[in-house]
Amino acid sequence: MSNLPTLGAAIAHENLGLHRDWLIEGQRDLELQAFFKPEALDGDFSDVIASTKKTLDGHTGRLGIHGPFWGFSIASHDPAIRRVVTDRFLTALGVCEKLHATQMVIHSPATTWGYNNLQVFPDEAAKLTERVHLTLRSVVKRAEELGVTLVIENIEDKNPMDRVRLAESFSSPNVKVSLDTGHAHYAHVSTGGPPVDVHVIAAGNLLEHVHIQDADGFADRHWLPGEGTINWIAVFRALGRLASNPRLVLEVRDQANLQKGARHLVEMGLAV
Repeated sequence: MSNLPTLGAAIAHENLGLHRDWLIEGQRDLELQAFFKPEALDGDFSDVIASTKKTLDGHTGRLGIHGPFWGFSIASHDPAIRRVVTDRFLTALGVCEKLHATQMVIHSPATTWGYNNLQVFPDEAAKLTERVHLTLRSVVKRAEELGVTLVIENIEDKNPMDRVRLAESFSSPNVKVSLDTGHAHYAHVSTGGPPVDVHVIAAGNLLEHVHIQDADGFADRHWLPGEGTINWIAVFRALGRLASNPRLVLEVRDQANLQKGARHLVEMGLAV
């Protein structure tokens, strides 16, 4: 049996059928990307859940969803906005309950502006963490009840330790760290952050989820692995040192050719 990690995928609902056999044959981890949109959470999503269950009949890999994120920060200053954000996440956790999903991706509140400015205003970093706790307090409690782990994904994060410290501040086994390789590569090339593998090293065994996408460091490309300039050997070497067994899901725009991107990493001898 191979000691190499098994690749999974983050897939939009309409593309699940394209990759069903590949997912089931390898019992690969899957992140559903149907429930982060406001219109999905505002509507009756029972048909989507029923269709998802039917398509995934026979799939026993780990299942998660991408949580909502459009138009808000989990560190909003406005209490009214925080209440809306909390409600969005609680609704999404209801989806996890119905699908028996055990992981939900949420977005980090870190910004490139904040990287410099939070350091020069006393207590601002602590206040940001406090606002995140006000937003997520009941969400974390509900996630613990359901057995769902919230994983905090880097978006504009320049310092990988910001996300690690935020996850640690909850002192909960249900709050961990996510890494988006393309976002980290953008931060490295365009804003002077560390290379992608350093994000893996910094998170250590708090890392339980990775969005695998390639990029050039200029923009959030979500290219297939092999189409950009990420050092995949360094990334997978760092991943190989972890005991946390993070879910490694390809999150690419060209979902029709997702398996081609997976094959690139397989042919490099990095995964199966």
